Amino acid sequence: MSLPPHPRPLTSEDAAHFLRRTAFGATDAQIRALVGKNPRDVAREALRFDSRTAPGNPFDPSTGATPGAMLQLTRAAWLYELMYSPQPLRERLALTWSNHFVVGTDKVKNHPALAGYLGLLRRHAATPSFERFTLEVAQSPAMLRYLDNDLNRRGRPNENFARELLELFTVGIGTPGRPNYTEQDVREGARALTGWSFEGGRGNPRNTYLQTPRASFNPRQHDDGQKTYLGQTGRLGFEDVVHLAATHPQTAVFVSRKLHRTFLADTPDEAAVQGSAETFRRTGGNVGAVLEELLSSAAFYAPHSRARIIRGPVEYIVSAVRTLGGPKLEAKQLLNLAQTAGRMGQLLLQPDTVKGWDGGREWINDSALLTRLQVAAALSLGGTAPTLDAVPSDLALFGSETGPAQAALKGLNPKQRVYLALISPEFQLA
Repeated sequence: MSLPPHPRPLTSEDAAHFLRRTAFGATDAQIRALVGKNPRDVAREALRFDSRTAPGNPFDPSTGATPGAMLQLTRAAWLYELMYSPQPLRERLALTWSNHFVVGTDKVKNHPALAGYLGLLRRHAATPSFERFTLEVAQSPAMLRYLDNDLNRRGRPNENFARELLELFTVGIGTPGRPNYTEQDVREGARALTGWSFEGGRGNPRNTYLQTPRASFNPRQHDDGQKTYLGQTGRLGFEDVVHLAATHPQTAVFVSRKLHRTFLADTPDEAAVQGSAETFRRTGGNVGAVLEELLSSAAFYAPHSRARIIRGPVEYIVSAVRTLGGPKLEAKQLLNLAQTAGRMGQLLLQPDTVKGWDGGREWINDSALLTRLQVAAALSLGGTAPTLDAVPSDLALFGSETGPAQAALKGLNPKQRVYLALISPEFQLA
């Protein structure tokens, strides 16, 4: 059955919880604005995206004098958007999808390809069609390059994308003894995916990293023969394979689990995952409908669902800035923070593997924790720390108005209090 709704209007702690999960964090005024509202209305409004971006972004990746400089500017530009976008849930979802449909800048060093990829993640953040989203990502130059489908030709099939389409993007591996796909599906899928490549943006990256690539299909390089894929037989092509994978019943479970890991818990409740999977199937893969139900559900607001997600490096940095009221940081500070996130294990657009970042407890180690202390100090105690219009309340910092951390911080000056709050376990859990 689908997820039951949260039965009451939002309290102040409910509102703080919603914004910690969906907007990285919020000010006291933003929290108060949601108190007393209907949970479904709040979720629906947060998911109403448009094309607006954060004003005044100081970074233009197209001005990068080298591929490396372009990549640094790309990361800083996205970090700026994550911090200051008027649509934080869209950026939260784009970050999630970048860890699902993974591409990496170790291979994709072309600015228009990366800009197009990020545009797809934003446009489909709460997509009404997961199948359409998957197809557009699959045929984007960034993905064609990253998983080598641009090298996939009749008679010389390359299985990289065909494998990850099943294992990481749609149906998932399955369980021991009950796999969701076979090696034959991978081989047949690779044959069906032949012929798609891209033109432009190739060659020596130093000369082509600003050149716009264009996806293209060459029928002479496509294997038009009979294939059997996920139980279906025919002269299958690219769109057929994506359709069969994206609409497979197990895809609903796999994608729903990813959304629950983003918004409910690092280790999701499987019964709740199945509820979202039912909605996914019933709506034909409408991710927006799944999210609206999920973010207004009793499961989302349940006491045992709170403080169950360890904030990743990027989320930690963005949460700190948004909770502090979104003070404007200098361009150099933003560039440094984008690199600092990488030192903590999360370099934007460069996950460790095609599987993406594991997250959860993997974010926590001695080195990463020390760097978090340094970030907190730079944002609160350092000479270049931003000036705050107001000190955040306990509700904004911790999601609760009472707790052991609050009692321990009484009597401290505002800067000390903010610093200790930012390094507390309570702040680092959402």
